[in-house]
Amino acid sequence: MRFMVIVKANEDTENFVMPTTEELAAMGDYNEELVKAGVMLAGDGLYPSAKGARVAFDGKGGTTVIDGPFAETKELIAGFWIWELPSLQDAVEWLKKAPFQTGEVEIRQIHGPEAFESVVTPEIQAQEDRMREQIAAQGQ
Repeated sequence: MRFMVIVKANEDTENFVMPTTEELAAMGDYNEELVKAGVMLAGDGLYPSAKGARVAFDGKGGTTVIDGPFAETKELIAGFWIWELPSLQDAVEWLKKAPFQTGEVEIRQIHGPEAFESVVTPEIQAQEDRMREQIAAQGQ
């Protein structure tokens, strides 16, 4: 199972307050442990929402672009990991080891093809397979 581990934003992350050297080193050690265990597939921090945008779709083909920053910090993401583990409980146990002092981190399972079995046609599946092959080739 793959999981997205979502690190929530706070006032510091939205104001681009960087971690201390000690905090950065502790996170580096934690990330290295995840990689060595074969858990971590990807992970990165995100710039504050002031450097982002949202695109709202109106259901009629129109869009509205909303430039950051966004007011509701509790709804924003400051960073993420993609992990591969056998279960949600395993992901929770790994997350408990993270060197966070405060805040909240969310874990969500990433669904695979099985979630769409009832609506995937052979053509859609072929397209998905082609895209995954292209993505894998780009990463090499």
